[in-house]
Amino acid sequence: MSTQKPIPPRPGRGAQAARMAEILRVDHAGELAAVQIYRGQQAVLGDAPVARQFAEMQAQEAVHLARFDHLLTERRVRPTVMAPVWRLAGFALGAGTALMGEKAAHACTEVVETVIEAHYAEQIAELAERDPELAAELSTFRDEELAHRDHAVGEGAHEAPGYALLAAVIRTSCRAAIRISEKI
Repeated sequence: MSTQKPIPPRPGRGAQAARMAEILRVDHAGELAAVQIYRGQQAVLGDAPVARQFAEMQAQEAVHLARFDHLLTERRVRPTVMAPVWRLAGFALGAGTALMGEKAAHACTEVVETVIEAHYAEQIAELAERDPELAAELSTFRDEELAHRDHAVGEGAHEAPGYALLAAVIRTSCRAAIRISEKI
């Protein structure tokens, strides 16, 4: 869980709207990438039982993505210009880790969901008073991400070959993608 304090509101006219745009843009990008990660994993794993598990997780991520699609339109926020890159990178990450084996695919899920959980926690704290409805939705999404993470750990995510290095690379990449997606 995140120990960071929520980001204080920015001063100035339009600052809160700009921050909300960042939040919606990055969350949309994250859910888009998550759907693609699970698609990549399924493409490699075929009809293995684990692929069906990933399909169920992908379905939940698709619901999140659809909600952010709606929010972007409703609030007139443009998606990140990096969406095509994140779509490709997500699929490649999912397929690449699946090629390394089921435990590596689960490690990917565990690390990504851990980063996303912390990110959602920060946003929930930030939005709790300003936009309690959105904060509540993010809390629901966060709980589902935690369930994905916990499932991945239960399936042996930490037993993946080279887990420490794999986790560090994925964690750093996710954090960089978050910062980039907020801004562009």
